[in-house]
Amino acid sequence: MVVLNKIYTRTGDAGQTALGNGARVAKHALRVAAYGTVDETNSVLGLARQHAGGDIDAALARIQNDLFDLGADLCRPDMEKDGEAGYPVLRMVPAQVERLEAEIDAMNARLTPLRSFILPGGSALSAHLHHCRTVSRRAERSCVELADQEPVNEAALKYLNRLSDWFFVAARTANDEGRGDVLWVPGANR
Repeated sequence: MVVLNKIYTRTGDAGQTALGNGARVAKHALRVAAYGTVDETNSVLGLARQHAGGDIDAALARIQNDLFDLGADLCRPDMEKDGEAGYPVLRMVPAQVERLEAEIDAMNARLTPLRSFILPGGSALSAHLHHCRTVSRRAERSCVELADQEPVNEAALKYLNRLSDWFFVAARTANDEGRGDVLWVPGANR
């Protein structure tokens, strides 16, 4: 359990922060940028939830919890030393990716087929989900960059890749199952 008695610690005043294994790194380190952008994704998802209800809100709540799991995974380097931690280290697992895939398939089955690229917009929920999509893509790029330098859990990378797809399909679902999508008209304003 996490206990936060004091919010400020002054330990980061010199531009460093602690990772999940206790190592201190610069606040601009790739790993910190990666899990920071995952946190940003979670924040914009919280805004999207203000326009959601029912099943979509329940799915978004599950994703928000997954994003905390993902942040916990990313903030703990040295996967090969997980057994030495003295407690179960939280890592993303393939089942979380598979759940996203199943939900994408279920939503996509109800959508009208795409005949054009779509512009972010339509309903307020759809616009916010497109924002979630773009921020999650940035989080994915940060994690891929990190994975070029240090080990990153493969399930974490796959999760982020599927998540942006999930947000795209959910945004279309929020636009009257695609009927309210705003279509791109190439060269319309030349």
